[in-house]
Amino acid sequence: MSKYGPTRGELWFRFAFSAVGLALMAFAVFYRGFHGIASVEIIGIAGAFFGGSLVWCVLKLFGQK
Repeated sequence: MSKYGPTRGELWFRFAFSAVGLALMAFAVFYRGFHGIASVEIIGIAGAFFGGSLVWCVLKLFGQK
């Protein structure tokens, strides 16, 4: 772990927050559906944020020891 990077506890929090965010977004899409190009943009930005954060946390947590 880097001297100046986030702690493992913070990485686990970010991991959980991102997973819950993606799950809530998936539920919203399932429940409300797509309604125009704005929905695609919002889902794309939220998916990129939560998905990118989730992948980054997984790489930091389970990558190098």
